[in-house]
Order: sequence, then structure tokens, then C-alpha cells
Amino acid sequence: MITHINSNKPHTKSWIINPKKITELFNKKLNLPLHLKWFSFHAIYIALIICFTSLTTSCNNTKIKEISRDTSITSITSFNNLFFDSAQLQSFLNNQPNFKKFASQYSDFYKQRNYEYAWFDSTGITEQAANLMNLLNNSIAHLQDSSLFNQQLNENYQKIIQSKNHITKQTILLTELLLTGEFFTYAAQNYSGSDIDAASLGWFIPRKKVNLTALLDSTIKYKNAGPYIPLNNQYNLLEDYLEKYIKLQKTYPTDTIPYPKQLLKLKAESPIITDIKNRLNLLGDMTVNDSTEMFDSTLYAGVKHFQKRMGLLEDGVIGKNLIEQLNVPIAERIKQILINLERIRWMPAETDSNYVLVNIPEYKLHVFANGKELFNMNVIVGKTTNNTVIFNGKLKYIVFSPYWNVPPSIVQKEILPGIKKDPNYLAKNNMEITGTSNGLPVVRQRPGPKNSLGLVKFLFPNNFDIYLHDTPNHELFDATNRTFSHGCIRISNPKKFAQYLLSADTATIYTSKVIDSLMHLPKEKWVTLNTPINVYIVYFTAWVDANGQLNFRKDIYRHDAKMKEKLFTKEEKPNF
Repeated sequence: MITHINSNKPHTKSWIINPKKITELFNKKLNLPLHLKWFSFHAIYIALIICFTSLTTSCNNTKIKEISRDTSITSITSFNNLFFDSAQLQSFLNNQPNFKKFASQYSDFYKQRNYEYAWFDSTGITEQAANLMNLLNNSIAHLQDSSLFNQQLNENYQKIIQSKNHITKQTILLTELLLTGEFFTYAAQNYSGSDIDAASLGWFIPRKKVNLTALLDSTIKYKNAGPYIPLNNQYNLLEDYLEKYIKLQKTYPTDTIPYPKQLLKLKAESPIITDIKNRLNLLGDMTVNDSTEMFDSTLYAGVKHFQKRMGLLEDGVIGKNLIEQLNVPIAERIKQILINLERIRWMPAETDSNYVLVNIPEYKLHVFANGKELFNMNVIVGKTTNNTVIFNGKLKYIVFSPYWNVPPSIVQKEILPGIKKDPNYLAKNNMEITGTSNGLPVVRQRPGPKNSLGLVKFLFPNNFDIYLHDTPNHELFDATNRTFSHGCIRISNPKKFAQYLLSADTATIYTSKVIDSLMHLPKEKWVTLNTPINVYIVYFTAWVDANGQLNFRKDIYRHDAKMKEKLFTKEEKPNF
């Protein structure tokens, strides 16, 4: 999943590092599964600094050519229209004594960007900003380093993500410059001993839109070296599929397969079956291709294989959903792969090989122990209007037979209207009022089988009030698309998950019977884990699974769509 570089080890004292040490760093191996092995931010940053600041430094024993930085950003070529004046930067530095030491870095960085915003665009705050905040918060928690905490930045960031409207231009600019300052501060603390090379930082912060052909050429040209430095098998595997899809684009049909008038099942005949067989063969889901119009057993196996890779219902039936995925142009798949390669570079460092990973578009939770996947389960994530946040933290507590403290927004939008229609609303839903806050009643739901959190919840303290929990509505786990929650993550097998988390507790034997009893108490019961476990909430719509198969998922929150607008020019029609 996430390659670990131990943040407690001494950091390099120079940007020019001994090639042998670099090789050791990049060849460092953990016994981790191929499925969802992602980048370490720390390793990426080290690699970027090494590869952009030296023409002779070696990465994986390969000579690295310095990549010249694009300094042609203007209001026309930029992916957004957010620029500020140089005088505003000077005013900021005059009022921020902690960042004055980075004045030259600030100046170099923004001057070469023509003072375009780095952490905001015309759609709002970027993914990179959210990932940087998550990195800072985790560094504060794991390293107990309060010097990385900036109260003003934290308050502004929370205000921006919670109130997307009515944010002043002054607040946005201040937050932009604070984010850059904290990035410089983090980099200086973790890689002390040298001045920061500001010219190398802009490479992975969104800049102007790029030409897809040029981006692909750079990706392939510098494979295993250069700007895209593979630090683990997952990145290599996904990049290998990128090359395959570039070649595939030359032979993959560009016409659209029409939707069948009715579902096609085994032994059915239809003119479109020939086209379906051809495409499944080209995509690798069928090893044998033929030109017949008969739905035979070979096609049935190929359809199920393709459905699994796309996250569709694996019923072996050809319908609209399957045809829709087969009709996706290969050029769009190439962009999808590139977007996810870009996203991988911002993954935080892993601290050990025992972790829990939730991939939102996959609707799956994966449990890993000693780098190997033990089991996985279906999950339900936030609605498109209540997105589940992408971040990571440490799971510390299990709460059996929990109360559900109803959020004020739900009290206002659902509970109060319910009480107005039915005076017995609270009693019918096993709820009670425990006080008032900001003019609203404080409502909680008592423990029980109808509790909205189910019979148990799992807490990993965070700023987003996101956690894992059971649900009384288990029938929803059978749905193909599972975006039903208010933002938290519902899991399909909470008892199994609780047993795993408590299996290391030697003081108490948590048998199946003991856990059942804890899940049916009249009052909630908190259990603190002896060893907290890392939880990663991620968003990947393209990855290579443990069987070496390329998976795609729908962009349920339109995060890919936003990145696509930033990365690629609309008028571009690449020809490979």
C-alpha cells in the first residue's frame, strides 16, 4: 500500500546525497502486497529534491536529467484565474515574522509562477492543500512537534472547507501564503542543513494545463528515473498499464457499441456480441476471440472478469452498464491512469505494515497485517452531497452499544421537521434531548438495534468527525453503488473487524460471545486499543490489484473531473 520511510531516522544534511545511500533508500523493501501499494510523501519529497537539484545525483543507479521549470504561466495559459500582486506578498511577510526567513524562497517561488495561486484554483481549495494539511496534522501527532501547528492556518482551513461560500478574498490569499509557509517550514525541519530549492517545488504543485502528449512522453521517457520516480511495485504496475494503453489506443475501436434492447445472457445471439468479444479480447478479459454472434461460455467468463475489474455486478449478463464501460475511449482511460499516478505522489508515509485502508470509489475496506491482506469488506460512503473526506489517522477506540449524538445539521434539517409532524417522533426513534446548544436541542439516539450507528463504532480522532460504524440497514451493502451516508463510513462486518482489532489484547479474551454481549448493552462501552492502528481513507479510481489486473471505478465525487480540467487542455487530441 504505502511505502514506509521512517520519519524518526536522521535526515540528510545536504541536497546532494551519496548515490549509495540514495540507492539504499529507493531499494528499501517491505513485505507489502501489490494491491494498493502507494507512495510515501517523505520519499517523494526526498526524490524530488535529489533529482531536481543535481545533474549527477543517482536514483536507482540511473543518471537523472534536470527538468527545466515552466515559467510561462499567465492568465491565459493558467488553469485558473487566481493571481495576486507582489506587494501583497511583501505585506504578508512583514506581518509574519516566522516566515521572514523564507522571504527569498517565497519570492522565487511565486515570481516564477507570475504570482498565480498554488493551493487554490477557480473551483476552490485543491487536493494538494488538503493533503498538506493532513501531512502536517499527522506529523504533529506522530512526532509530537507542535512547532508545525499554525492556529491561524488551521482556523482558516476549517472555515474554508466547512463554508464554501462567503469566504473573502483576503482569507483565501492569507491561507494560500500560510500553506506555502508551512510547506517551507516542514521541508526545512525535515531536511535541515540547506536552503530550500524553491525552483524544484513547483513541479508537483498544480501549475498551468499541460499537453497530454507531452506529459505521456515525459512519463515514458523518464520511467524509473526523472520526474516520475517509482518507489514501489504499485506505481510501476500502473505505469506499465499506461504504456499498454498507449499502444492499445492504436487498435481499440472508436465507434460506440449500441445498448441492447434487452439483457443478453448465456446462449443469446446478437450482432453486438462480435464487437463485445473483440473489445474484451483487446482489453485482456478474453484470451480467445472469435467473430460469432453467440453468447458462449468463453464470453460469459470474459464478461464476469471485466465486470469485476470495473466494480460492476458480477452476474455475467450484458447490459447498459457493461456497454457503457466498454465504450469509454482509451484516451480517457489514459487520462484516468495519469490522474491517479499524480494522486499517488501525495500519499502520506506509512508508519508500519499493519493498517486499514478504505478506497472510497471501490466501496471497500481492506485489513492488512504484516503487509498481507487478511480480509476485506464492503463499505458505504458519503453521498455526493456529503463527501467522505480523504485523510489518514490512527484508530484508537471501539465503542460498543454506542449513543448516536445527532449532528446539529441533521437536527435542524430532519429531527425538528420530524417532531413538528409527529410529537412522538423522538420516542419512536429511541431518541432523547439532553440539552441545548446555539439555540438547537442536543439530541442523541440511545443504544439499540435501530441506532443509526448500529451496534458498534470505531474511532480515529480527526478534525472531520469521520469514523467507521455498523448500521441497522445491512441490505444497502448489496447495492453496486454505495453512497448513502452523511460522510462517515459504514462497514458490512463490524463484528469481524472488532474481533481482529481486539485479538492482540492479552488481558481480556474477546471471544465471539463476549463481543456479542458488548454489542447489546443498555449503555455504551468504550474499549481502548492497546496498539492503535493506522487508517487510510483514499480515493483511487485506477489501480492494479493483487492479481495483476487493472481496475477502474467511477469518479463518484468528481475529483478526477476537477483534476482533469487542471491537468489537460480541452482542445487537445493526442495521437499516439
